Amino acid sequence: MENTATHPSTSLNKVGSIAEIHGPVVVIECSVLPPLRQALYASLDHETYLFEVHQHLNERYIRAITLHSTAGLQRGMSVYNTGAPLQVPVSTSCLGRLLNVFGEPLDGLAPLTADAYRNIHGTPTALYETTSSDTVLETGIKVIDLLCPFIKGGKTGLFGGAGVGKTVLVMEFMHAITALHHGVSVFAGVGERIREGHELWREMSKAGVMPKTVMVFGQMDESPGVRFRIALAALSYAEYLRDSMHKEVLFVIDNVFRFVQAGSEISSLLGRMPATVGYQPTLTTEVAELQDRIISTEKGAVTSVQAVYVPADDMTDPAVTAILNHLDTTVILSRALAGKGIYPAVDPLRSSSDLMDRHTLGDRHYDIAEGVREHLSRYHELENIIAMLGIEELSDNDRRIVMRARKLQRYLTQPFWVTAKQTGLPGVSVPLSQALDDCDGFLTGRYDQMAEEKCYMIGAMRSC
Repeated sequence: MENTATHPSTSLNKVGSIAEIHGPVVVIECSVLPPLRQALYASLDHETYLFEVHQHLNERYIRAITLHSTAGLQRGMSVYNTGAPLQVPVSTSCLGRLLNVFGEPLDGLAPLTADAYRNIHGTPTALYETTSSDTVLETGIKVIDLLCPFIKGGKTGLFGGAGVGKTVLVMEFMHAITALHHGVSVFAGVGERIREGHELWREMSKAGVMPKTVMVFGQMDESPGVRFRIALAALSYAEYLRDSMHKEVLFVIDNVFRFVQAGSEISSLLGRMPATVGYQPTLTTEVAELQDRIISTEKGAVTSVQAVYVPADDMTDPAVTAILNHLDTTVILSRALAGKGIYPAVDPLRSSSDLMDRHTLGDRHYDIAEGVREHLSRYHELENIIAMLGIEELSDNDRRIVMRARKLQRYLTQPFWVTAKQTGLPGVSVPLSQALDDCDGFLTGRYDQMAEEKCYMIGAMRSC
């Protein structure tokens, strides 16, 4: 997994020369075929071009994906073997840094001083070394902790279309891990727009989260090979921090769908026949390869939060389904709720968690969560009737449920720390015990006389 020797890219072991160049795909004629996933390189005018072997065509030719722009490459250029797959430099000094897929700085600071080099294709942890947990990881976000709690050391997916608040919610989770649990975060920016990446970096710095965070970016304008491997490079840092610092590590990926897109692009470039809805035939294998390395051990826990873009808001999309199979908690963001100004726009009726049972949560938490869901579900059923006939046409019991559900819906909104400068509202963190007390009060009628607007964008009810 780790190599403390000199980085292997200094080797001058020639393997062959470039025969063809097709965009990011390079065909290399070899005297000896290098293994699949081996990192190769070529040099031109003091520029180094890295390649990753993806396909053996026959006994002499291979196809490789370039990890840099191919501008300047020529047929006949010599290609050398680095002697290993792609590796990144790892060190405890990586915290607070902004890096690329090679572990090189993007923040304008000095290069990372490496304690070791880590293979981004490291093998998953042995089954007997892994640990599982049924412990709730509190985030201080009311709707999450109450209705779809995170599992410490588990995997959570944030599903939603464009513009419903996935990235803001991800940033708030990173803030919570740092502030509440004194852990560290590793952020994998897969196919991030340069503007988004810059804004995210600045916002994380202003929020005071960067000193406990490593950010690894593979930007949208880079090679599909970079976008395909950036999540594995970031995961290598998460594994290193787990094993070396023995801390709670939050591993954040934004966006897993772009990882799938990069894999689809590479698959097409390699000439594979597309499968369902045009996705690569290796879709499930590639997703599993990433997900099965997000593991907790006795040395430390890795809790993963993954933003997942949902094409056309279709949860049956094959890429979304492949990712869903690996998750412990599913948080679905609703465009309809976002349109009403309900933030975070978590759909309480479609989101779920493997922890939602009496044995794990206890009777009180489970009963209150189910009561909140029942009220919100009944309100959802009656919305069309209310729109057509008015709330006056409902029975007294239904009217009471609707009024309480509307207050609950507004109570489950929350101002975030990371958006305080934009909204002018200071961020709040609400302990789970307080959220349970407040929701119990709504369900039992304690706040029936309170106006709805007083429940909107607040912390605990005692702050009213």
